[in-house]
Amino acid sequence: ATNMEDLQGETVVDGIVSEFATYEDYLDSQINETDLYYLEDEELARQLVELGYRGSGETLKREEFEGRKKAVEQARINKLRAAPKALASAGKDVSGFPFLASLAEREEMVRNGKLTTIIFIRERNAKGQEVSGYIDYAHRLKTEHFEPYFERKKKLMPKPSDLSFYNWETQTSTSNATPNFQVIADNEAGLLFKNKRDRKVINVDPKSRPGDNSRRIELQTHEYTQVVLYDHVTRRKT
Repeated sequence: ATNMEDLQGETVVDGIVSEFATYEDYLDSQINETDLYYLEDEELARQLVELGYRGSGETLKREEFEGRKKAVEQARINKLRAAPKALASAGKDVSGFPFLASLAEREEMVRNGKLTTIIFIRERNAKGQEVSGYIDYAHRLKTEHFEPYFERKKKLMPKPSDLSFYNWETQTSTSNATPNFQVIADNEAGLLFKNKRDRKVINVDPKSRPGDNSRRIELQTHEYTQVVLYDHVTRRKT
């Protein structure tokens, strides 16, 4: 058989597999009413079809049917997995909210790993205490639903589980590595974040350069006391 015939054959098989939920349903489709009338036994009629004595065209064997059924199901699952996830910011109106607009603008690139963004926020928490922290945007996107932030039902705030967190009133400070960054507390240089993918260091000291492939953007916004974004373009080392 030529490749073309093979392909046509496969298409027919996949059509059969998609059309019938079970092998029995498929066999039943091959039995006509006359067969049933003479045989008076559905089970026997099925067996005859399976053995190839009856039915239209070549009958698929049970293993073939089950195997193809599995393959078609797996292909469907893979397709669903590969389908791009809808962005949390899609269709959300963030005009007049520079911080949310900046997050929306970066969401796709951060999700697909082309960009990492560290968000510095200084703001009063629900108890009125001033807190500040550095947030790994990519890590938060992976571990949280961001729709409520873009819908302004929730306010993005630093947490003790973020890269770095400081409560100015209670003097509590925490720092944590994320899948994207290591935290380096350097007495001289202050706080540094090392990107795990390309090993580049981001310096968040406003008086210093942020480092290779990084830029510092201070946002003027009514949303927080202070917001600074550190964008880092990752170039994976081969």
